[in-house]
Amino acid sequence: MARDFAESFYKSARWTKCKDGYMSRQNWMCERCGDIAVICHHKIYLNEDNIHDPEIALNWQLLEALCLDCHNVEHLKSPSTRTGLAFDESGELVKQ
Repeated sequence: MARDFAESFYKSARWTKCKDGYMSRQNWMCERCGDIAVICHHKIYLNEDNIHDPEIALNWQLLEALCLDCHNVEHLKSPSTRTGLAFDESGELVKQ
């Protein structure tokens, strides 16, 4: 689940349109390893201060198409999470 301050942003039509357009432009390929990308990652982590700034939250220059493994490395600095856990397409930690 998205953090409380980000939940409405990630459900918004603006984010969905931005994310889908960017991921399509990248041909749904991970920009780090070439695998299938499932997460549209913000290079600048969103927080309560910048989430409403479209120059940060909706800027294609600041997005990156990532597979689950590369997203895990980005956030956890390791290729995998605890056994039985992974990040889903929304970047949320879920049971596998």
